Amino acid sequence: MTKLAGRRILIVEDEALVAMLVEDALLDAGAEVIGPVATVAEAVALLETSAPDAAVLDLNLAGETSTPVADVLARRGVPFVVATGYGAEGLPAGHASVPVLAKPYDPDELTNTLARICR
Repeated sequence: MTKLAGRRILIVEDEALVAMLVEDALLDAGAEVIGPVATVAEAVALLETSAPDAAVLDLNLAGETSTPVADVLARRGVPFVVATGYGAEGLPAGHASVPVLAKPYDPDELTNTLARICR
């Protein structure tokens, strides 16, 4: 299964186990993984040196909102999916059209969504 072959995907997730599961799903789909990173500062710093094709963004990073990362991705035209336990109502202002996956989600749902937004 290589639906994400050649795609560079940034993972921003503060829960180590979830980050590992996401990374495994992306690698299985043929993606190159950037990160994972667990804080806004790490994500923004990584975006200074990396150009992902898409990103998986957890909204709540140990109590810190990832809205600044969403803003940087949007400014650069990098599509992203929000993976959250809070549902679509937790989406940051200005990002209401971003696909949302409610945790826990199926890895195939994640990779299919990423493949769709990477087109």
